[in-house]
Amino acid sequence: MGSLALAGCGSDDSGDDKTASDDKSSTGAKKGDGTLTIGTLLPQTGDLAFLGPPEFAGVQLAVDDINAAGGVNGKKVVQSKADSGDGTPDIAGAEVDKLLAAKSDVIVGAAASGVSVSVIDKITGSNVVQFSPANTAAGFDTYDDNGLYFRTAPSDILQGEILANRIIEDDHSNVAIMGRQDFYGEGLSKRIEEVLKEKGATVSESTLYSADAQNFTAEVNKIAASKPDAIVLVSFNETSKIIPQLIAKGYGPQDVQIYFVDGNLSDSYKGFDLTGVLATSPAPASPNAEFIARLKKQPGVKDTLTYGAESYDAVVISALAAIAGKDDSGTTIGANIVDVTREGTKCTEFKECAELLADGEDIDYDGKSGAADMTDSGSLVAGSYGIYEYKKGNKYDEIDNVSGVVPQSN
Repeated sequence: MGSLALAGCGSDDSGDDKTASDDKSSTGAKKGDGTLTIGTLLPQTGDLAFLGPPEFAGVQLAVDDINAAGGVNGKKVVQSKADSGDGTPDIAGAEVDKLLAAKSDVIVGAAASGVSVSVIDKITGSNVVQFSPANTAAGFDTYDDNGLYFRTAPSDILQGEILANRIIEDDHSNVAIMGRQDFYGEGLSKRIEEVLKEKGATVSESTLYSADAQNFTAEVNKIAASKPDAIVLVSFNETSKIIPQLIAKGYGPQDVQIYFVDGNLSDSYKGFDLTGVLATSPAPASPNAEFIARLKKQPGVKDTLTYGAESYDAVVISALAAIAGKDDSGTTIGANIVDVTREGTKCTEFKECAELLADGEDIDYDGKSGAADMTDSGSLVAGSYGIYEYKKGNKYDEIDNVSGVVPQSN
């Protein structure tokens, strides 16, 4: 939930951080067991389960490519899978225990920021890297994570700005915001409101709802009473319950302009018409057609490809960091992740990058999701977002793509 405090991670007896020179040294004692183990904490169940197939597929393709190129430090990468759920009910903690028992060096996930913040202390406190392909909450940039948390999705500081700018460009000036009361929903709702007001728009209502609510009558009544000319829903799959209530109040998609975000951009909605709804979600500015074709062939992957490329890149970056540090331990990987994403020789494929590292080169990996340059806090320096529009049948198409540098939070 959004009331979670950004507390520290607990004890850190290694003194590690993202610039720890002792872990980067190839002369130090080996800390890993010699085999890079990738754990996946991704949604198989819950309101974000539609994101699971492309994320699991992205991880699998990365593992396949790495192993086809010789693996990491002479051994093949192995994988252990777990279900993150969506936080209601909370199953992530027990699933993390399974991944840690499987000797995971890197845990890819969770998809939901609220789930990730509930397990980040357990993961990073165990000297294991947590690497999310989908977390966007701004609060991770200042979280005390032992230098072991990273993400390949841009911060909501940028998403909020891009979405608010789009609303202004669409000539809306009286906007209502309805968001989940959790780590993700509170932060993104606040950022959208902040930028809208900076641009001169009125935010007629901004209301948060419990993520496990059974109905949304009170919040929808507030939205309707504010008589907005546009509505932003910062939601997950509970959107399927909210939209009918908005329609009943005369504020559905055919009455006012509605905007979604990455958490509720899905093609699975039934029973109502979303034609004309717009949404934002992280998306490569120049999609890799070959990778997309491979992703679509993976089991379970249908039309939704969101975060598939980001999942692939999280695994490849972790593997390259293990090669750079000549060790597969989480602390060594964490100490090298930022370095392999910036200020070196450009490379875009695992094999190419691994060969450069073997020759003593410093590398700058750009992946399937685009440029992967990271700040010292483990977040992307810049990002790009697709602007999507729903058509008849509740399918959506990308109609624009906007890139920007991520404003740094204080």
